[in-house]
Amino acid sequence: MPDGPDQKAASVEQKNIPSRVLEEKRVREAIIRFCGDSGDGMQLTGTQFTTTTGVAGNDLMTFPDYPAEIRAPQGTLSGVSGFQVHFAAADIYTPGDQVDVLVAMNPAALKTNLKDLKAGGILILNTDAFDEKNLARVHYDKNPLDDSGLKEKYNVIPVQITKLTRLTVEGLDLPQNVVDRSKNFFALGIAYWLFHRDPATTLRWLEDKFSGKEKLMQANQRALKAGFNFAETCELFAERYEIDSAKFKSGTYRNITGNSAMAIGLVTASKLADLPMMLGSYPITPASDILHELARYKNYGVKTFQAEDEIAAIGSALGASYGGSIGVTTSSGPGIALKSEMMNLAVSVELPLVIVNVQRGGPSTGLPTKTEQADLLQVMFGRNGESPIPIISASNPADCFDVAVEAVRIALKFMTPVVVLSDGYIANGSEPWLLPKIEELPKIENNIVKDSDLPDFQVFRRKPDTLGRLWPIPGKPGFEHRIGGLEKDALTGHISYDPENHEIMTHTRAKKIANIANFVPEQSVFGDEKGELLILSWGSTFGSVRSAVEQLHAEGKKVSHAHLRYLNPFPRNLEKLLTNFKKVLIPEINLGQLALLIQGRFLKPVISLNKVQGKPFLISEIRSKILECLN
Repeated sequence: MPDGPDQKAASVEQKNIPSRVLEEKRVREAIIRFCGDSGDGMQLTGTQFTTTTGVAGNDLMTFPDYPAEIRAPQGTLSGVSGFQVHFAAADIYTPGDQVDVLVAMNPAALKTNLKDLKAGGILILNTDAFDEKNLARVHYDKNPLDDSGLKEKYNVIPVQITKLTRLTVEGLDLPQNVVDRSKNFFALGIAYWLFHRDPATTLRWLEDKFSGKEKLMQANQRALKAGFNFAETCELFAERYEIDSAKFKSGTYRNITGNSAMAIGLVTASKLADLPMMLGSYPITPASDILHELARYKNYGVKTFQAEDEIAAIGSALGASYGGSIGVTTSSGPGIALKSEMMNLAVSVELPLVIVNVQRGGPSTGLPTKTEQADLLQVMFGRNGESPIPIISASNPADCFDVAVEAVRIALKFMTPVVVLSDGYIANGSEPWLLPKIEELPKIENNIVKDSDLPDFQVFRRKPDTLGRLWPIPGKPGFEHRIGGLEKDALTGHISYDPENHEIMTHTRAKKIANIANFVPEQSVFGDEKGELLILSWGSTFGSVRSAVEQLHAEGKKVSHAHLRYLNPFPRNLEKLLTNFKKVLIPEINLGQLALLIQGRFLKPVISLNKVQGKPFLISEIRSKILECLN
């Protein structure tokens, strides 16, 4: 680090700190969590650490965790914001369980996160925040900095982060509240030093971020350098860690969140189908970023419309589909409830429509920024009448790209609305994503009618293999047809109240959706294809389940894992697969919704493992339940 004002922080006297010999350790993986007040910039800090770690070549996964309020009550337990990064020299599937390093910027952050720090782990504390006022807010009877038990269990690193940051930026004539916003970069500098991260990436980012705001740029850059230099010279640390680069498949990678991957997948699908795309959406946590991301792709034929409400949003998307575009709408559980009537209309008129549901904790407003898998039954059954809709789910952030492309393929091929299930954990988390070679992606077919269809045109004439109806674009002579929610004649599309025709149409719509199983891959299995125990998972439980199963395989345990992408219809070989195992365990971040569907459809008893805490499963939780089942 270059000399300058930031060196002041490194030279502040550390009292009663014995001189130590620094040990350089090479480790396979590490987990760090930054946590503090919701105004302390922890999400930004974690994002910068993630970017720099990606540049260093590690595999990684992240878990942002923040309150629902835009500005939560300062210094309170409910106002704590955190960002966890798991990075390694080999493939990983989750942000990790217990953390190796915890950076706590105030007493509230310490109290809410300490339980997740490993025994012997590094605890970096901003001692300036541990005053009487902040301690009282979170009901600490005494200052934990004076607790000998804390120091015996953890490697406590007390740092006057606020004071040192102020010293670092002296002379810039910035207000103190502005100066204090830079303290997250001081903490980031310490973390960079601890794990041999190069601060250059963040220093360049600050130049771009604060271009034209020289003092703000200097303040944050000084704080970052000061934190790094402080850690280098303070002699508080006994160890420093290095993690080798992971061995990735050759290609170009970028770090990507689930919402960004979903947006890019939708744009890609539009190009593969050679059709324009229109997103009609209403902002809702945690789905809003898909709207923000897609709005950047106007030059790719993508139109975005922020509607006045959820109903108008899906109505505009369905109208776009009627006009020959790929209609898309995005939301979360409360918005899906409002969209249900229009989803039903899409089933009735048999138009392609992609509905992305980024699930969150419920019911009602529930836990807007926390994760849950509680909308499966909602999207399966939450409409009047016999109203089947295909459902597919993403398993991790990068998988959102593939799932988005697949949803458009199914919607266009079968002329149907399709629901895509993601959740807050996937949407906000990130991981390295291998950019696909566009020329290797298959083109997406559609059912748009051609002039050659005119002699025998009937709007509900169907393709014999898929049962998808024709897709006439309005305004073409000879292809006039009726549209609406009333039941239609099975060929002409005219309104029909005939009882037999209604039964024919009901069975046809159901058969069309069931028929999708013939056009998707059979269910694969990780491990033996028959045996004592199968773990059946879906959605964001993939990472913790696969990690637990891999651990147990290494110990010689016999357990298999099947992860479902297709939830309606199920893969055609799923029933046979289930019968090959004595026991089936289904972990879900709900009270057993997939378990209900599996038992109802296949009459196969299953064991449920359920969690509804707004948090994903830990690997240890899955592992413990598997061992219980095996025993």
